[in-house]
Amino acid sequence: MPSNASGPASRTADKNTAPPLPEPLRVPVADSHTHLDMQSGTVEEGLAKAASVGVTTVVQVGCDIKGSRWAADTAAAHENVHATVALHPNEAPRIVHGDPGGGWSRQGARVPGGDAALDEALAEIDRLAGLPHVKGVGETGLDHFRTGPEGKSAQERSFRAHIEIAKRHGKALVIHDRDAHADVLRVLKEEGAPERTVFHCYSGDAAMAEECAREGYFMSFAGNVTFKNAQNLRDAVAVAPLELLLVETDAPFLTPAPYRGRPNAPYLIPVTVRAMAAVRGIDEDALAAALDANTARAFDY
Repeated sequence: MPSNASGPASRTADKNTAPPLPEPLRVPVADSHTHLDMQSGTVEEGLAKAASVGVTTVVQVGCDIKGSRWAADTAAAHENVHATVALHPNEAPRIVHGDPGGGWSRQGARVPGGDAALDEALAEIDRLAGLPHVKGVGETGLDHFRTGPEGKSAQERSFRAHIEIAKRHGKALVIHDRDAHADVLRVLKEEGAPERTVFHCYSGDAAMAEECAREGYFMSFAGNVTFKNAQNLRDAVAVAPLELLLVETDAPFLTPAPYRGRPNAPYLIPVTVRAMAAVRGIDEDALAAALDANTARAFDY
């Protein structure tokens, strides 16, 4: 098929093709939330590609026991990688209900479901959270989009346990909040939020951003801030205090426009930084400097 073809095969190829390198940032910045273990290529290749456009630090986020161990090991091996560890909100119900995709023991073997299995998994997150190169506990929180009513109690129990772990170890708490704004804010208030709390892939509106600002919560924006239907996110970027803003990829997900649907990676952070700078009407260098300093402060590295 010719190179300018627009048939199904061409569209499929485009979706699987990595977007081009953006123009490098003049001021280095950090990707506050990424999943290198889910991306193509080696860690070293991904970090080098990111560094070539000014993304010099990444926070590698764990979502289950295996991924959290990998995050901790990777951070130990690379000084510009920092780890967070957690059971994703959707992982907790899988463990409790004995899903074969969840419930890992400390030795990596499958364990039966139930509250005891969740307790064992949480104990391993607690152990990992104590490591010096682990800078955060997350992504944890609540997800009412993928988990039905039967899983809500396990999710909330896991979330509360992660809050306690983060506070006890003095680590940042990284929040996953999907269709659960009121309940996430409620649990944080009931438990008492850690000193440093980050709303990853912020998904609320301007009013919620103002509420988060009053509590001193960091708000991290991903590539979906560039989507046409995401005016609520741009409104939130506009009102959030500069000192509480972070930027992330959540790669390989949420690739920014005009590359939506194609593989995401930390090297695409400049696209989102420029979109955020345009919303706020400030120089991209000034925004990048603030984002980088905020990320270092949020994760205490």
